[in-house]
Order: sequence, then C-alpha cells, then structure tokens
Amino acid sequence: MKLQELETACSKSGLKMTGPRKTILKVLVEAEDHPSVDEIYARVKAVDPSVSMATVYRTVNTLDELNLVTKHEFKEGFARFETNTDHHHHMIDVDSGDVIEFTNVELEALKEKIAEELGYELIDHNLELYGRKIKD
Repeated sequence: MKLQELETACSKSGLKMTGPRKTILKVLVEAEDHPSVDEIYARVKAVDPSVSMATVYRTVNTLDELNLVTKHEFKEGFARFETNTDHHHHMIDVDSGDVIEFTNVELEALKEKIAEELGYELIDHNLELYGRKIKD
C-alpha cells in the first residue's frame, strides 16, 4: 500500500493525520522487512525525535484494528508488522530471523481445493513456513 493510500484510508476511518502518525505510516510503507514496534520506534525517532514509544504503540495498534497493517507473530516473542498489500505467505529462517515473502499459484489452488473438499468456502488463512537454509 502506498503512503497516500494509507493516509487516505486512515482519514476515512476517522483517524486524525498528525505529524507523528504520518511519520509512522511512512516508516511502515518504506519498510522492506517486517519491523517490530521497537524497530518502528527507532526508525521514527531518527526522523522525529519528539515521537514517543506510546504514540508508536497506539498508532500501530490502531492501524491493526483498522486492518491497514498486518500483525505477525513469528514465534519470536514479539510482533512484527507490515502494511496490507498483495496476498502472500512467509518463510521464516529460524537461524537468522529473516522473513521471506512468497506467492505460489499451485498452493493457492490447493488451499481452495482442500476447503471445498471439506465442504467450506475459504474466507481467510495464514501460512507461515519455518525453515533452515540447506547447506551445500
């Protein structure tokens, strides 16, 4: 999701677009990883030292409630966040903590087939794979 789209969605949801919130949104949109609240806070502080950790927590939680970001729990003891973009899955490297996003057409078809065979319409799902790099 682009910054302008996210700001517009926030405004439509009744969220006032303050300077600190705009900075938090910018950090989230520009993130190429899946930052934790602590990482978001550090990035925001580098741009605007006046922003408090409480503001970051409240804003990220509000964005999650508005379904504008996705909160991930990758078995690390803390949450990571990303803006809601295209549908994808995650491969988490258990050694490095790296999170690799991927899509797979065959997997999408298989999910639908499984749901249908069980007599369901698939509404939502979450797929996280945990792995270790294969050593050559």
